[in-house]
Parts: sequence; C-alpha cells; structure tokens
Amino acid sequence: MYHVYLLRSKISYRKFYIGFTSRKINERIKDHNYGAVGATKLYRPWSLIYLETYVSESDARKREKMLKQYGSSLGQLKKRLFDTLNKD
Repeated sequence: MYHVYLLRSKISYRKFYIGFTSRKINERIKDHNYGAVGATKLYRPWSLIYLETYVSESDARKREKMLKQYGSSLGQLKKRLFDTLNKD
C-alpha cells in the first residue's frame, strides 16, 4: 500500500506538509516528528490531518504531485477539511 498524507504543524498552524510513503504511516510520522526529515524539521511536532491510501504506487505519486504542484487541488482539499482546520 502507498500513502499520500497531509501533516499540519502543531506550532505554526499555517504550515502544512504533503508527503508520500510506502511505509507504515505511523513510522513515517515519527520520522517527521523526530527531525529525520529535513523539510519538516523546523516546524515539529506535526499531526496527521488527512490520509489517502492507494494500491498503485503510480496513482499515489500522481496524487502527491497534484497536491504539491496545483494550488487549486490543495485548496479544494482544505475546503473539504474546513472543520478540522478551524477547530482550534
């Protein structure tokens, strides 16, 4: 299984990270929170707010690329997560 996920920084709620992994999602989040990922080290700790799981690696990579490259895709996802993103 392949995962595309969205993390949100717990110290700066405006910081998000979109990632891809074939590992167990809990292990990957630990990597982010322990500082093992350079791109997310500065805004630790992170919390998982969204996860998509795919059987196909190529489908998962396409989705990650779409979310990272096209602001409208991420914007639509944020609209779907309105209550989650605004509960604090």
